[in-house]
Amino acid sequence: MPPAPLWTPSAARIARSNLAAFAEAAGPARTTDGGVDYDALWRWSVDAPQAFWPAVWRFGEVMADVRADGTMWDDVVVGLERMAPPDPELGPRWFTGARLNFAEHLLRHSGDRTAIVFRGERGDRRTLSWDALRAEVARMRAALAAEGVGAGDRVAGFLPNVPEAMVAMLAAASLGAVWSSCSPDFGVKGVLDRFSQIAPVVLVCADGHAYAGKRIDSLGRVRDIVDAIPSIRRVVVVPYLGEAVDDAAIAGIRGAAMWRDFTAPFERATLAFDRQPFDHPLYVLYSSGTTGLPKCMVHGAGGTLVQHLKEHLLHVDMRPDDVVFYFTTCGWMMWNWLASVLAVGATIVLYDGAPMAPRPDALWTMAQEEGITIFGTSAKYLALCEKEGLAPARTHDLAALRTVLSTGSPLAPASFDWVYTNVKRDVHLASMSGGTDIVSCFAGGVPTSPVWRGELQARALGMRVAVFDAAGQPVVDEPGELVCTMPFPSMPVAFWNDPGGAKYHAAYFETWPDVWRHGDWCTLTTHDDGSPNGLVITGRSDATLNPGGVRVGTAEIYRQVEQLPEIVESLVVGQDVGDGGAVDTRIVLFVRLRPGLALDDALRARIRAQIRDATSPHHVPRVIVQVADIPRTISGKITELAVRAVIHGRPVTNSDALANPEALALYRDLPELRM
Repeated sequence: MPPAPLWTPSAARIARSNLAAFAEAAGPARTTDGGVDYDALWRWSVDAPQAFWPAVWRFGEVMADVRADGTMWDDVVVGLERMAPPDPELGPRWFTGARLNFAEHLLRHSGDRTAIVFRGERGDRRTLSWDALRAEVARMRAALAAEGVGAGDRVAGFLPNVPEAMVAMLAAASLGAVWSSCSPDFGVKGVLDRFSQIAPVVLVCADGHAYAGKRIDSLGRVRDIVDAIPSIRRVVVVPYLGEAVDDAAIAGIRGAAMWRDFTAPFERATLAFDRQPFDHPLYVLYSSGTTGLPKCMVHGAGGTLVQHLKEHLLHVDMRPDDVVFYFTTCGWMMWNWLASVLAVGATIVLYDGAPMAPRPDALWTMAQEEGITIFGTSAKYLALCEKEGLAPARTHDLAALRTVLSTGSPLAPASFDWVYTNVKRDVHLASMSGGTDIVSCFAGGVPTSPVWRGELQARALGMRVAVFDAAGQPVVDEPGELVCTMPFPSMPVAFWNDPGGAKYHAAYFETWPDVWRHGDWCTLTTHDDGSPNGLVITGRSDATLNPGGVRVGTAEIYRQVEQLPEIVESLVVGQDVGDGGAVDTRIVLFVRLRPGLALDDALRARIRAQIRDATSPHHVPRVIVQVADIPRTISGKITELAVRAVIHGRPVTNSDALANPEALALYRDLPELRM
C-alpha cells in the first residue's frame, strides 16, 4: 500500500483559504469541486505571467500612482524571453512605469491593534501598536531626511532583532533609501566586508546584545567599523542592554547620537512616502562570503513586495488576525521576509537571543503566551527539539497554532514526523526553499494540498522551476539541479559594483544560457493521488559528493545519521584521494556527540548500517571522525565547503563569515584523514 500523506487540509480550511479565493478569481480551470487544482493554477501562473502577476497585484491591493487613463503601469514585463542578467534596455523588467513605495504598504494599517511584539531571552517584552509604529517611523524618517538621506542612499543596520531595526528600515524605505543589515554577532571584518562595499551614510546600531545568557558589547566594534568606512556620517545608537548609555560611552564614535536624541526634535513629524519606480533598490543582501568577499545582491522594492504578498497570502494563508513569528536575525533574509508580513496587517513577533535559552522550550513557551498562529524556524531548530526530547503538544497550549514553517536547510523526514507527533496533528507544516539570492522561495507550502513526508509541497506560483540532468534536460523522479527557466519579479535588480553584470551572470547563468541554476540538488516528485509535484532537496549541488562517479546529496546522509540518539549534529564532505588519473572521492563524516560520549567501533558500525540500510552503499562514509564543534555561518548554516578546504590544506578565504571560525582548527591535519 502506498504511503499516506501526513496531513490533509479539511474541506472547510480549503474553502476559506486565500488560495481558493485567488484560484476562483483566476478562473474555473484552477478550481475543482473539492477546492483548488494547484497544478493547473501553477501551470497558468508560469504559462501566462502577464496575467498572473497583475492578479497578485490586485489580490494584494498594491498601491501605486494612477495615471490619467486609470492605469498604474505600462507593461507587465519586458524581455520575458531574456533571463540573464537584467538589462536596463532588454529586460527582464517588471511593471514598467509603475511608481510605488514599499514602506507605504507595510504601514497601510493604523489603530491600536498590535503590530509588533518583541521578546528577548532575558524575559523582556515590548509591544508597538500600529499607530505607535507609524509615529516611530515618522520621527525616524524626519531625522534621516534632516541628515540629508534621500533616494538611493544606503542606511545600514548592525542590530539585534529589535523593533528599532524594523523602524529604521521602514523609515529608510519611506524615503527611497536602501536598507542593509548585519546581525551583531558579526566580527568587525565580516561587517566591513559587507558594508564597506555599499558605502552607507548612516549606521544604526545597538550598544550590545544578549545570547545564551551572555551580555555582549557592540560599541567597541562599532567604533572600528565607523573608523574604517569614511562614508558614514551619522551613527544612531539603540540602548538595548538595559543599562544607561551616556554620551561618554559613545564619545569616541564619529557622528554618534543616541536614538532618543536623534529623533527627539521630530516629535510632531508626519508620515510620508516617496514613490519610486518598481525596480528601485530597497535592500542589499549578501551571500555567505565563505568562499570570498560576499556578493552584494540588490533587491527592488516592487519585486520584493509582490513576491512576498504572493507567498504570505497564497502559500502561507496569512490574515490580519494572525500572529506570525520567525526565528531569525537581522543578518538572514528571513528577517526581510518577516517584515513584509506587516503588509498583510498581521502582528509580527520579534525574538532576540538563543533559541533554547534560558530553557530548551523557550520558543514554544513564547508561542503559547503570544498566541502565535504561524511559527517559523529552521530545520536545524526542529531537529534540536527532537534531540532534546521536547513534546510541546503535551507541555504547552498550542491551540492557536495553525502553521509551522521551516527553511534554511532541507527538513529531514524524521522532523516531519516529530512535528506531527509532538507539536500538533492538525497543522500545516510547510518546508520552504529559496534564498537570499531571490529574497523569497522557489518552492514551499500549499495550504490546500496534502503534506507528504520529507517533501516540499510544490513549486511556488509564478516560478517556472524544473530539475535538470547533466545534459540540461528536465527530469522527474530523478535527482538533478534545481533551475528556474523564466524570469520572476524578485530576481536581484543588480549586484552592487558589477558593471555589465559579470558577477551576476557568473553566479547563476554560466551552466545553461538564460537558465537560473540555483545550486540545489533535488528531485521533483509525483503522486498518484493528484497531489502537486513536490520537491525533495538533498543538499547544495556544489557540496554534492561524487564517490566512484555516483552523485550523493549530503542531506541524504544527514537525515540518517542524525536519527541516532548519540549524535547531536554532523557534517559530511568529500575528500580527494589517489593521484594522477586515479583520483576519487571518499566520503568523510564528522559527528558531534552528546556530552560524555566517545566515538567507538560499535557506534561507527551502527552509523554505517543506518546509512546503508536507508540509502545505498554509495552513501556510506569511508571515514567517521568525532569533533567537538561544527563550523557554521552566522546565519546558522553548516559550512561544508570551508571544512572541505581545510582538510585539503587550502585556505578559507573569509573565515569572518563564520559564527565560530575557531572550529576550523579542529579539522586541520587529522591523522584519520591521512592517506
